[in-house]
Amino acid sequence: MAKENKSSESPGGYQFGTFQGVFIPSILTILGVIMFLRFGWVLGNVGLPLTLLIVTMATSITLLTGLSLSATATNMKVGGGGAYFIISRSLGLEVGAAIGLPLFLAQALGIAFYISGFAEAVVGMVDVTPLLEVFPFDVNPIRAVSLTTLAGLTLIALISANLALKTQLLIFACIVASLVSFFLGGPPPPRVAQASASLPTADFWVVFAVFFPAVTGIEAGIAMSGDLKKPSTALPRGTIAAVLVGYAVYMTIPFFMDHHLKDLDTLLNTPLIMAEMARWGNLIFLGVCAATLSSAMGALLGAPRTLQALARDRVLPKLIGRGYGKTNDPHPATALSFVVAVAAILLGDLNLIAPVLTMFFLTSYGLINLSAGFEGLIGSPSWRPKFRFPWWGSMIGGFACFATMLMINIGATFAALVIAGILYAVMKRRAIRAHWGDLRYGMLMLMARSAIHHLMKRPADERSWRPNVLAFTGSPQSRWHLVELAASLAQGTSYLTLATIVPTENWSADRERSLKESIREFLEKRGVEAMIKLFPGGSMTKGAEALINGYGFGPLEPNVYVIGESRDPQNVEGVFSMIRQVHLLRRNLVLVREHEASEPGEESGDRRIDIWWRGKAHNIGLMLTVAHQLTRSGSWKNARVVLKRLIQDESEREEMEEHLHAFVGEQRLKMEVEIMGLEGRNAFDVIHASSGDADLVMCGLKPPAPEEDEASYQEYCRRILSATDGLPVAFVLSSEDIDFSQIIGMG
Repeated sequence: MAKENKSSESPGGYQFGTFQGVFIPSILTILGVIMFLRFGWVLGNVGLPLTLLIVTMATSITLLTGLSLSATATNMKVGGGGAYFIISRSLGLEVGAAIGLPLFLAQALGIAFYISGFAEAVVGMVDVTPLLEVFPFDVNPIRAVSLTTLAGLTLIALISANLALKTQLLIFACIVASLVSFFLGGPPPPRVAQASASLPTADFWVVFAVFFPAVTGIEAGIAMSGDLKKPSTALPRGTIAAVLVGYAVYMTIPFFMDHHLKDLDTLLNTPLIMAEMARWGNLIFLGVCAATLSSAMGALLGAPRTLQALARDRVLPKLIGRGYGKTNDPHPATALSFVVAVAAILLGDLNLIAPVLTMFFLTSYGLINLSAGFEGLIGSPSWRPKFRFPWWGSMIGGFACFATMLMINIGATFAALVIAGILYAVMKRRAIRAHWGDLRYGMLMLMARSAIHHLMKRPADERSWRPNVLAFTGSPQSRWHLVELAASLAQGTSYLTLATIVPTENWSADRERSLKESIREFLEKRGVEAMIKLFPGGSMTKGAEALINGYGFGPLEPNVYVIGESRDPQNVEGVFSMIRQVHLLRRNLVLVREHEASEPGEESGDRRIDIWWRGKAHNIGLMLTVAHQLTRSGSWKNARVVLKRLIQDESEREEMEEHLHAFVGEQRLKMEVEIMGLEGRNAFDVIHASSGDADLVMCGLKPPAPEEDEASYQEYCRRILSATDGLPVAFVLSSEDIDFSQIIGMG
């Protein structure tokens, strides 16, 4: 497969130069049908100053896109596929495919549009009755000419793209001759004012929308990128030259028209006003035919190459992308383009889908601008284009493209975006691995860098607090209960890191890579999003302590540590030492005993969490916060939460119960309240009796006092663990400088 893809990017094909491979296809699409049939209507609607403004605005968008394209093309080895190739190599295969498939369809249907325009001109000038007799079925004259023309152009494209482009040289000569005829002309004869044709008037933005496609011809040059001798040189030179020549022509024509013709009715109602003003009117008709044929040929050459590039990247079946001969001609893709164009011609009215197709051309322009803009903004070492263009200029071009889409047709814009979104989702699901890098990693790094610097200026407070969890899970397969609880606590909305301490003697880069891949596959199958940290340590305790002290980046440090109770006597003291260390660092701790766990995503509404509170305020805010987080998503979602309050005196029961019910209601907490009297019993005996059937029991853990020695605190931890033996307990210790009572509403 790698060989197949490599060939698609290697220089090959016809090795065209700047003039024949880029300038000619681009300028022929720019100097097209709109120039000959709609420019007078544009001038008649908005007048000379606004016409010049429309030409300048529209050309500016295309020029910015051309400059962005030039920067990108001089920074990479451009292969076949034009806009698709550039977008996919910059923004990723999924985005490239989401634009490339609709772009191919737009190019293929564009063949039908241009040929239909040619057919209408021919039928208006020539008697095509003999041609109708050739067809074995009834067909109207326009479709007959269209199908015949399509067959002829496809045959030329199949025989040789070189022949096709040489044909375009002849067409270019015809257009130049028609323009010479026009500028040698003068005022039209008076009879033009009584022209039979009539076109509706329109406001500025409608006129802009009609004119804008006239300057979007650079797509034709981009599409031939795989057949260029030096794409990095030919694309920028040919594209910019075509845009500037087109701008000069479009700025000159309205001056000439305005100078020789002041009658607005004539401008509005005479589509072929250029023919009436020309020295030799027949040359204008020749130019119209040449323009439509050249645009059709450009689309017929570009569409198959877009399809070929998609197939070679495995977006489509490989058979479609097969090339023939030394020049790698895409015959299967050309045949498919032919079929789409025939269907479009036979269907007839394409006006309903035309706006959507135009949107995809503009979308591709916008993404070319954005890809160049982001490349420049990120400033990766690999971004070293020979043609320099400021990143903000590309960003302006991208914004202008999308703004123009909205101005032309809001509904079609959203339709195009929805279709592209669906294709992106399908490609994401297929998970095709691209063999190239793109700028998405750099974009994420840029956003992460910006976010981290802003976070450093905004310390966490009660309103914005969320748990960034570091869980010492060891092997997740063997300590799934820790992974389950930590994943539910993080919920996918905050950071979760699963840490494993690897003995130093077993440590190597290859082993680290293998273990990470194994853990990552295990977590992906269970839908857990987490960062994986493997850390070498002479012992579990020393490695964990080093990681607690050093893990994190700037403000993205863990604030909740999840540690499992150790049954290994050699590690028990190490766990107690970790508890003290976490407290000294002013972080929070959840010490978890092994319990029966379920898979993340498996809702267990019948599970129960019991929170035990003796009335002290130190840990209850964090316990309620943790319980609330657990029940929002994951395997603990919709679990019953029961807040159990221990009281010494039964006379307190009624007042305490009323107070807790009011508190739970006011703070919108989904939990039940239960008052438990000690009645002379040991607190842990009450907990065993009441929570023996609970799925998780949460208790507070006393923080080590400043004057308390380590042996004394370890004895306390042993005593409390022993007293709760047999219960699925999670001990919570709040040490962060955050008032959790305010988070949960107790303040």
